[in-house]
Amino acid sequence: MSPDPRYPIGKYEPQPYSQQQKDKWLLDLQLLPSDLENAVHNLDEAQLHTPYREGGWTVHQLMHHIADSHMNAYIRFKLGLTEDNPPIKPYEERLWAELNDVKILPINISVTLLFALHERWFATVKDLSEAEWMRTVFHPEHKKELTLWFLLGLYAWHGRHHVQHILSLRERMQWT
Repeated sequence: MSPDPRYPIGKYEPQPYSQQQKDKWLLDLQLLPSDLENAVHNLDEAQLHTPYREGGWTVHQLMHHIADSHMNAYIRFKLGLTEDNPPIKPYEERLWAELNDVKILPINISVTLLFALHERWFATVKDLSEAEWMRTVFHPEHKKELTLWFLLGLYAWHGRHHVQHILSLRERMQWT
């Protein structure tokens, strides 16, 4: 584990393509909704509105952020699979975390969304060939082409990263 509370599992490190790595990342994709549901199990409203780290979002905001982020990811994958190096749309995640849906909706809405979304996402990518994993999208903000393989690893990491934020908070606060 990383001593930096912003990166409790460390920063994302891209990996070369391999069947073993693909299986691991696809499993991460499949398990994320359950892992998140387990991470927030039995947290009360006060706990859900506690920042997961100093200067960070609340657990409530974090849960909705993950849904927002992974909806964007799913669309990015579909674009990458159906278009030639399409530009992807960056978004202001900090501002999204302040919108009314995040403020008023309970986290179970995003947990339910993630179960359905990850089912579709997994079905879309589980049988891709190595050549399909090497298809690209263009990130205009970073001015970089990104492979779907890179993005699979990034979003597998992203889910584990935020689950660990919640689990670390629970441990620090001694919430059972």
